[in-house]
This record gives sequence, C-alpha cells and structure tokens, in this order.
Amino acid sequence: MAEPDTETAYPSQWEADVVLRDGATARLRPIREDDVDGLRALHAGQSESSIYLRYFTFKSELSAKELERFTHVDHRDRVALVIERGGRILGVGRYDRYGDSDAAEVAFNISDAAQGQGLGSILMEHLAVAAREQGIRRFTAEVLPENRKMLSVFQDSGFEVARHFEDGVVAVEFPIDPTARWRAVVESREHRAEARSVAELVEPESVAVVGASRDPHAVGSIVLRHILEAGFTGRVHAVNRAAEDVQGLTAHASLKDIGEPVDLVVVAVPVAEVDAVVAEAAEAGAQGLLVLTSGYADAGEDGLRAQRRLVARARARGMRVIGPASAGLVRTAPDVRLNASPSPGLASRGPVGVFSQSGAVGAMITAGMKRRGVGMSTSLSAGNRADVSGNDAMQFFEDDPHTAAVGVYLESFGNPRKFSRIARRLSRTKPVVVVRSDVTGRALPPGHETRTTQAPEGAVDSMLEQTGVLEAATHEDMLDLLMAVATQPLPTGRRVTLVADSLALDRLGRDAAAVAGLEVVATHGLGGSEQGIAPTADDVVASVEAALAAGDTDAVVVVTRLGLHQDEDAAHEVAQALARVAEGATVPVLGCLTDVVSARYGGARVGGAAAPAADAEPGALQPGLPLYPSPRKAMTVLGRLCDYVAWRREDAGEPIELTDVDVRAAEALVDRALERALGTELIRLTGAETEELLRIYGIGVLRSRRFTTPDEAVAAAEELGFPVAVKAVDPYLRHRLDLGGVRLNLEDAESLRQNVRQMRAVLAPFGVTELEVQSMAPSGQPCMVTALEDPLLGPVVSFGMAGDATDLLGDWVHRVPPLTDQDVRRMVRSPRAAVKLDGVGGVPAVDLDALEDLLARVSCLKDDLPAVARLRFAPVLAAPTGTTVLSAEVDVANAAGRTDSARRALRAS
Repeated sequence: MAEPDTETAYPSQWEADVVLRDGATARLRPIREDDVDGLRALHAGQSESSIYLRYFTFKSELSAKELERFTHVDHRDRVALVIERGGRILGVGRYDRYGDSDAAEVAFNISDAAQGQGLGSILMEHLAVAAREQGIRRFTAEVLPENRKMLSVFQDSGFEVARHFEDGVVAVEFPIDPTARWRAVVESREHRAEARSVAELVEPESVAVVGASRDPHAVGSIVLRHILEAGFTGRVHAVNRAAEDVQGLTAHASLKDIGEPVDLVVVAVPVAEVDAVVAEAAEAGAQGLLVLTSGYADAGEDGLRAQRRLVARARARGMRVIGPASAGLVRTAPDVRLNASPSPGLASRGPVGVFSQSGAVGAMITAGMKRRGVGMSTSLSAGNRADVSGNDAMQFFEDDPHTAAVGVYLESFGNPRKFSRIARRLSRTKPVVVVRSDVTGRALPPGHETRTTQAPEGAVDSMLEQTGVLEAATHEDMLDLLMAVATQPLPTGRRVTLVADSLALDRLGRDAAAVAGLEVVATHGLGGSEQGIAPTADDVVASVEAALAAGDTDAVVVVTRLGLHQDEDAAHEVAQALARVAEGATVPVLGCLTDVVSARYGGARVGGAAAPAADAEPGALQPGLPLYPSPRKAMTVLGRLCDYVAWRREDAGEPIELTDVDVRAAEALVDRALERALGTELIRLTGAETEELLRIYGIGVLRSRRFTTPDEAVAAAEELGFPVAVKAVDPYLRHRLDLGGVRLNLEDAESLRQNVRQMRAVLAPFGVTELEVQSMAPSGQPCMVTALEDPLLGPVVSFGMAGDATDLLGDWVHRVPPLTDQDVRRMVRSPRAAVKLDGVGGVPAVDLDALEDLLARVSCLKDDLPAVARLRFAPVLAAPTGTTVLSAEVDVANAAGRTDSARRALRAS
C-alpha cells in the first residue's frame, strides 16, 4: 500500500451539495483530520448488526489508531468522502489503491438513521470520478453475503459488476469508466431525487410566513392573505415578533414557538434577519425556504456573497431555496390550493406548469394566462435562481400528473448540458415552451450569475432545437403556444381544414397556412357575405362539425367576422359555441375572430381561451378554445405544433459509444501537452501530437509537409509521392481554389516549382507566405468540422459545407454532446447547403456513413476531453467512398469544471 502523501492539497473541487432520495440536501466533501469526533459519533450510533456487516466483526468503539488512519488520507491513493448534514456525518465512502496498480478497494459506512436515502450510490459516483482523476480504473470490494443492501449498491450502480463467492465473502469487481448504461442509471436517480425535492416545496402540508406584518401593504402580509384566501388545505402559521395575532391567526414570535414541524417557510424579512430564519427553519424540520426578500445578488458583490452564504447554510441543513427575490409559488391542485405569491387570486386550475427566472416576467406570464383563461398547475418564480432552477422545475414537471405542458422563461443557463438532456427527455412526453432573454449567454445585470459564451452564433438555438423545445421569441408568443397545448390535442399531421366566412379571409388563411408549412385540404364556408352579415353560433357549429365529421383533416382553423354591429354578447356566444364543438374533437380546433375588439368569454379577452371548469380532472386538457387575433397567428401556432410532433416521432437513436478508443492514452497525451501551458493559455498541439490524438480516436489526417524553398517542396513531394497538392497554411485560404490558396494534381517536379512561384505571387497581397505539400485526396465535397469547449454550453460540435455557405452565410449546424447515432445522422443533413452531399450537377453523392462516423468520433473526443479547447478540420473531403481530413488543428487548455460532470451535484451556489 502506498504511503500517505501529507503534502497533497485538500481537493476542494470534490466538494458538492447533493440531493438525497427523500428530496433533502446534504454536503459531500473529502474527509478531514478533524473528523475524528464525527466518525466516533457515527460509529456510536450504529447497531451491532451494521458494525458487523462493515468490519466483519463487532467493535464497540473505534480505536485511536483506526480513527487516525480513517481521517489521514493522501487524496490520491487513499481517498475518503463524507456526506454530512447539520454538522453530523451521515455516511463515509473510501477507496485504497492496490500498490501502484489501477485498481482500488472500495468500502462504505452509512448511518443507520440515513439508510434508504441513496447515500451509498451517491458516494459511489463521486468516488469513481475522483478515482478516475487519479488513474484508477477498477474497484473491488469484499462484502458479507447477508449485507444485501451493500450488494445492491454495487449491482445497481450501472457498472458491469462481476462477483463470486470466496472464503465466506462475496468478492465484487468492476471497471469504473463511464458507460451509457451507467450514465442512464445516474440520471434516473438524479431525476427522482430532484423531482422529489421540488415536490416537497410545492405540495407542503404546512406553511409559515415569517414577516407576516399587520401592515396590509407589506409583502409578508399580502402573501399571507393570499394563502388564506386561496383556501390552502394545510396548516398556516404567521410569524411576527411584535404582534399577538395577524389576519385572524395567532402570531408566533419565532418558528420554534410554533411547536410543530413546518414544511415550507416563506421569508419576507429584511436581509439582516434572514440568516436567523434559516437556522430556525432547519430546527423546525423545514424542507425549504421561499425567499421573497431582495437585496442579495441584485444589490452588488456584497449581496452576492450573502446570497451564497444563504444557500450554503440552507443546503447544509437539508433545505432547498427558491429565490431570493422570488415572486412566489402557486400550486392549484385541489388537495393543495397554495398561492404563496403577491399576485391576488388563485390561478385557474389547468395543465400548464410555469417556471420563470425573473419575478417580474413570471408575474407578467401569470397575469397573461389569467387574462387568456389558460389554467396552470404550478407557477414557480426563481428570482435570483440561487438554488432551485429551471432544471429542477422540469424534473418535477416531468413526473407531475397535474402538468401536461410546460412554459419556461430563462435569463441565463446555469447548467446548459443538464438543461439539454432534461428538456430533451421531458419534450418526448410533454410540450415545453421556452422564452429566453436576449441576454441569455452574455453578461447579465446584477442578480444572475452566468458564464459568457464563446460558442458560434446560433449554437444556443441549435442546442434548444436539439432538445425539441418550442422556442418562443416573447412571452406573448409563449402564451399563444401554451393556449393551444393547454386546450387542444396535438395535431397528428399537417392537413388543415379552413372554415372561413369570406373569400378574403379564406385567402389570408391559405397564405398563412403555406407560410407555416401546412396543407389546406378543405374549405368550409360560413353564413354571411362580404357585406358584413355575421354568421350565427349555429352556423359556426354546423361548419366545424361538418369539417370534423369528414375525417380527412389533422386540424380545423375557424376564421370569422362577427359583423360590424355585433356586441360582446354575440362574440361570447360564438366563442362558447366553438368551445363546445371542439371539446370532444380528436383534432385541434383553433379560432380567429378577426373584427372583435373585446369579448368576454370565461373572463378573457380576444386571443384568449374559455376559462377551465373548476372541477376539471387533474392532468386533463382544460375545456375551452384558443382564439387568435389573426389567421397568421393561428396558423403559425399550428405549424409550430406540427414541427414539435414531427420531432417527437423521430427516432431518438442510441448513444454513441466507441469501443476502439483508448481514452486513458488520449488523456495522458493532452496532460503532457498541458505541461507547456501557463495558466489558461491555449497550447497548439504539434503535428505529431495532433496525428497521435486523432489516431487514438480512429481519425486519420492526410499527410503533408511544410516547406520554405521550391527544392524543399520537391523533396517533400517525392517523399509523399506524386501527384501532390500545394496549399496555403492559412486556415481560411487553404481550401479556397478561387482565391489561389490551393493548386491540385501537380504531377512532376517542374510543375510543382512553377506553381509554388505562382502561388507566392498570388498570395503576397494577403500576407500569406507559408505553404505546404500534401498528398492528393480522392475528389469529394469539401466540408468543415469544428469543436470547442464553451464556458456556457460545454462541448459544442459544428458542421457545415466549406466555402461561402459557412464563411459568409453562417450555414452551420451545432450540437452539444453526448450525441446519439440519429443526432449525427440529422446533423450532416441539416445545413442548407447539405444538398450537395446527395450529388448535384453531375457530381456523385458522398459516403454519408463515413461522414457520420467522423462526426461521431469528433463528438466522443470532445465529450471525453474537456481540455481540448478547440478543434478544427478544414477542410474535410467527403468522397463517394470514405472521407479525408486534409488539415487538423487542435488547441488544448486547462479546463474549468464542465457544467455537467459525471457526478450528481447541485449547481454551485
């Protein structure tokens, strides 16, 4: 066993806040020398059975020698991690390397009081990540046969576990390199824990408002009043140090005076008093805090530090935080009825779950939904989003039976890779409409922390497209989409029947349908004429019923006037008639009342939907009908929904896993190159290093040689073999035949010398002097492949056709790994210029399988190696048989922590 290295620095990068199976949080960190008392207390609280299963014998207490050994580690060959809450150690996981090998023995000790909370699995994941960083690739363990819980931890880890019975114990062994199966197991556990974490906040059995003032205009007083008026089904407590009663409730001087557990604590006190509330909430057994108080990150650097302390203290005591500067929390389910927000009146019950990163925008979205009569299941305003994020909310919405569609407003991405995979999974079952601020990915105003992006323009849009979410430009566009998915079934195709009461409106509807990519298969006229005679409600019902009965359409859009002299009662009557006939339809029905200024149906105005029935079944589509102010609006929404349905039908594909790649060798090569780096500077790999790295990933680069004189060019050509090409080294010009940056098929020494002289003269105005000789590649379509490690998005892989399509028009497609085989398949076909790959103008079609294989290998390389900061293949020749990389550049840099690592952890506060 290697001797401990006491000089190894404490690895603070391994610290993390984690969510346990019951939704509560805890702190994971490397063990410290001062953990002796904590380990002694953990042991003292264990049953005789637990001690026997851990040590194979009973120990009434741990000896001083054992405690010293357990707490003194080198963080390399001997590593131990603890999970603690409120200063009490709940569990320990450790590994000890076998000599200088790549194997280590792993062991766990979980408190009896924390059994069943998934601590063993979390410790396993974090230990595996730490071990891989230290060059360990295999874990082993010895477990007593009766220790079924520990055997389950190993068996259910997602690793390929081999076990055999030997000398009365079960010996297990498994590689710890990440696999698709392991990632799926980790993500499934993460999903369940984080969904439960949010569920504990939005469905509390008891709520306490701290700062429940007698001043009717104070935030605490307003929120308390709204909780009571909404008819919250649980217990409500008011906390006010100076009053005996508030709004008919007994006022408690502090949370501990309540005398019973409190699930959710609403905090509406000044910043200086919040820390004391956090401590009291933990003692009261709270699951979380809804912090309405502002003055944290929104107040500058001091406030940002205070916000981080707030979150750290809450998580260390097992609590989540919504906010600070939150605009509240709403849950309309009949068994909850919670309106813990400054907005009056409990929202109509319906199937839409809403998350907003901004309190102001969240209030605007909520007001818009009320105005349009769109019912919601839950509304959560994250404010400064210091802890609970859009990712957490989507984890909850995915499992929530009351939520059938989701609206998300974002001002920044806290963990874009995680957002991508959660949104992609959620979109497979529920429509997700996203509005992002124009500043998403750039510097934000105070109050929101985010990294800035260096990704190519359009990369964020591509990432959202990859997830299947419906991106809306404004919150009004979001409401247009949510109004349809909340009230209507999704279309099953692009056929639409248009019901219109004039030739002019029919033409407008047809034009709008064409723009939206829809096919008008039938037109049904309504009573009335161009002179303004309005159709009656019966006319509307008859026409829509006829369109539905025909059975040859995927949607019905009604475009009608109500006449020049119709009042609001007539508009209301027609809207209600449309809603009734649409209620039982199996295809969506959308309406447009083109000449109504205002109509009162269900309390909504034109452009809204009928209010939901108060007793609508949970998760059921709310009754009503989406109405839009113009045919273009209605058809645009319908077209977007058709695009979404088409995406959902696409095969998601299988995760790409390369079995012929030695990732450890690639990591070692990159690490050696980084030894030349100073700080975060980029280091360009040498030609030999680039060739070796790409060889590891099964990617070949066509041989080339740089030269200074024509004679050196001839010598290089003779080494490579004629015919050859001569190219500018400049990455922009090297593939530009039209600009003189390349000469092809030079078959002898004299021709080579002549072309070198000519190229030098042509390229002199560009300031380009460096040239190289390269073997000739098979003729093909030139493409571009790039990849980078972005501070915001993590790894980004980009593909496009070489030439003006990419250089001038930005005709790229971008994807965020990890990718599936279908992601790659669609990627090579997505650029507008990709039609060239199928063969045009007599040029044969290219080998798409080979091109897909190249992109798959680049995506895996970029996913495996965060230190590869930039990669550029320019150009790649896609030929009828195979692909050839003509030039490759790879830059590496010391990588900051990737935003979605292989270990489960909450976003750093």
